[in-house]
Amino acid sequence: MSTLQPATFFGSSYRGRFAPSPTGPLHLGSLATALGSWLDARAHQGKWLLRIEDVDGPRSLPRATTTILHQLSACGLQWDEELIYQSQRTSYYETALLQLFQAGLAYTCTCSRQQIMSALAAQGSHSERHEELIYPRICRPIQIPHSLANSEFFNLASPVAWRLALQAEELKQSVGDFVLRRADGFFNYQMAVVVDDAAQNITHIVRGADLASNTARQVYLQGVLGYPTPHYLHLPLVLDQRGEKLSKQTLATAIATENPQLTLQALQAAANHLGLANLSNHHHLTIAEWLHAATHAWREQKI
Repeated sequence: MSTLQPATFFGSSYRGRFAPSPTGPLHLGSLATALGSWLDARAHQGKWLLRIEDVDGPRSLPRATTTILHQLSACGLQWDEELIYQSQRTSYYETALLQLFQAGLAYTCTCSRQQIMSALAAQGSHSERHEELIYPRICRPIQIPHSLANSEFFNLASPVAWRLALQAEELKQSVGDFVLRRADGFFNYQMAVVVDDAAQNITHIVRGADLASNTARQVYLQGVLGYPTPHYLHLPLVLDQRGEKLSKQTLATAIATENPQLTLQALQAAANHLGLANLSNHHHLTIAEWLHAATHAWREQKI
């Protein structure tokens, strides 16, 4: 198990990361994100870390992790430090949750999705079938006690969800008290990513635009946990012919890395999507040479 502990300050050096979920192999969209984050780290002469976000046990596939690692290595996108698996870091998320509970900022929730939808409907609010629901604070106590003595009531054995008691009015209206730990015992993405970014001293986060809506929640959570906030850059998504984000659900094709020529084609396609100029005639280069040229192009365009 990793010995990383949440940090409370950053060093002066650039530290970026790529954090794929192992639900399938890398496709063009995820490669574009990996390449963009790697190039940004290299252009700043910083570190690039890799974290496998397998905190959601039922959706994580061990064979997908193996494939992703192979694809990244084939593309020359080598990480600089210890490979981290979220599935091995549950105790750190529990510690952060306890900290919030002791501060009176976390509470248990037994609501089902249907109960939440019914409560929202009673308030005159309606949501689409797959739309995220703004929690109407059914289970939120009028006043949440906060004291170290309350640790004895911190029970993670019960099949209940844990929510963050938001204090910011804007977030209350836009996202509501969001889940930190699900009723099935798995920690929510928001909690895990914030704890791990702090633990790894991540200073810059380059990720897809689909995650931009999570930023406000994560910045708020960083604040109440006493963590620093990284710099964020959100990259444009690669869309399919129907205008949908490439994903496993939309049957996105895995990138081909069986030989250097196919790998360079995949990297070039990702670079084209990122808007990098003057790379279209570099197919004669080795992968290492191509990455060097791409880093120079990124530096000229982004920095």
